[in-house]
Amino acid sequence: MLRDITLGQYYQTESVIHKLDPRVKLVATICFIVSLFVVKDWVGYLAAAVFLAVMIKLSNVPFKYMIKGMRAIVFILLITVVFNLFLTPGEVLWSVWKLKITKEGLQLAVMMAVRLSFLIIGSSVMTLTTTPNSLTDGMEKLMRPLKIFKVPVHEVAMMMSIALRFIPILLEETDKIMKAQMARGADFESGNLIKKAKALVPLLVPLFISAFRRANDLAMAMEARCYRGGEHRTKMKPLKYAGRDRAAYGVLAVYFAMCIVIRIYL
Repeated sequence: MLRDITLGQYYQTESVIHKLDPRVKLVATICFIVSLFVVKDWVGYLAAAVFLAVMIKLSNVPFKYMIKGMRAIVFILLITVVFNLFLTPGEVLWSVWKLKITKEGLQLAVMMAVRLSFLIIGSSVMTLTTTPNSLTDGMEKLMRPLKIFKVPVHEVAMMMSIALRFIPILLEETDKIMKAQMARGADFESGNLIKKAKALVPLLVPLFISAFRRANDLAMAMEARCYRGGEHRTKMKPLKYAGRDRAAYGVLAVYFAMCIVIRIYL
């Protein structure tokens, strides 16, 4: 299951999306997430689904690999659906004891499930098509106006990129520790929820130790290379907008405007 988490991983291939400026992909991801909260009916979600499907097709990342990350959030998805299904007041469709499923709750539960799924897949498109270094450069460029307010933009972008990059590394480390513990007789599958939680204690201790060790190694490596923050640092490949980036902004503007029109008039 840990291998199913694709957030933070980079999928190496040639595509139009891979070649886009990381700033474009960051802005597109933010706009797509905002659009999911702008639309309020099935027409809007259909437009978001079409836009997301086109982006996945252009990225050349296999669809099976893209949706593989959904398996890791099934539990969160189920909780969201159940809460909206049973706790939303409205016209009762089915009732047993104190539990009631309403028409409004059913609609809201389905919409929330679709919204959460689109949000995860949309974010995965960005991370799967953008290297951590490019992601750092893009975030730093986008947050540059915050320097007026004395915000350490480079350091913030670096921390966010490192945190994102550590996700697949720590997942791989967790998988190795679990296999080592299972080889020694540990059981992570049987028992109730409390027993499973207790069984994770021998897993969390070495995982935290490994995480701190990796963080220390990274800090020493950065210090050995005389890293001193973002001031006066040069770039081997400075970010420059190309024609395809401007075209992507145009497509994004059309999509977002369409979502607003759908919300207002439909």
